[in-house]
Amino acid sequence: MALMRRAARLVGWAVSVAGVVVLVFAALIAVPVSKPPALASIAETASAVDRSTMPALARFHGRDGTELAYRRYPAQQGGVRQVAILVHGSSGSSIAVHALAQALAARGVETFAPDIRGHGGSGTRGDIGYRGQLGDDFADMVAMVKAARPAAPLVLIGHSAGGGFALRMAGSATGKEFSRTILLAPFLGYREPTNRDKGGGWASPDIPRIIGLSALQALGVACCDHLPVIGFAVQPHSEKYVVATYSFRLLMDFAASRDFRTDLAAATSPVTVFSGETDELMASDKYQATMGDRVRVKILPGINHMGIVGNPAAVSTIADDVAGVGAGT
Repeated sequence: MALMRRAARLVGWAVSVAGVVVLVFAALIAVPVSKPPALASIAETASAVDRSTMPALARFHGRDGTELAYRRYPAQQGGVRQVAILVHGSSGSSIAVHALAQALAARGVETFAPDIRGHGGSGTRGDIGYRGQLGDDFADMVAMVKAARPAAPLVLIGHSAGGGFALRMAGSATGKEFSRTILLAPFLGYREPTNRDKGGGWASPDIPRIIGLSALQALGVACCDHLPVIGFAVQPHSEKYVVATYSFRLLMDFAASRDFRTDLAAATSPVTVFSGETDELMASDKYQATMGDRVRVKILPGINHMGIVGNPAAVSTIADDVAGVGAGT
């Protein structure tokens, strides 16, 4: 009888602990996401770009059958010297990198600029289907590009969150397809010194919810990965063009690994970083010390976060570097 009473107490204690854990996780998950005030410098710099020559969206099918959108910029100078895949930053789409894509094409670098799933014309805005889906999509896009241009060297370019994602892809199995990786003001992680305090006002992460969902994920529970966990400082009524919030699984997928150093160590191609001296989201002067001597870092004077993909002087410098150094000239 004593043994049975002891077993009953243990069962009761376990049930109580489980109940408390469930309540704690429920409280963490229930905290709502808030969006920060609109960050004028992002919208103003982006809107200054002339997009009258922007090509229409083209589409290919991901492995799950979803139509994924991209813009293709044919090389305009004496044949295709290289091919670039150019990844936009958080909240945006291929629209955001038009100026750089056009500059690359003008120098003989045919450029494919995808709308990453969850953005623009690809999938459901602000969400994806499962963790790892963006890597699958990226591999499918690389296969599509390689089929179109089998002999051309490939260059991988990513901006901001897309820079972190590009670094992760460079360190993945797909990364072996690229001759160079170029990161533009890359977001390397919230704990890295390259990230300004509170993301420079651009993003408002729901930390309690992220902690709760991360804990559930560690336990193998993915029931709530679709919940929004971060809001961006987008302009009011801009939903037609940008994404205001990310789900947990999109936030985790469209980024570098938890420690970007694992991606950098696994990358097989040379890595270059460009960032603006006046970047309001990233501490550009911290990239070299944070990423180490393997990475070549170039700081562009007078350029802010969106200027790195839109300012004429910045895009000209970057496009010249891609077309010149990447081509071996």
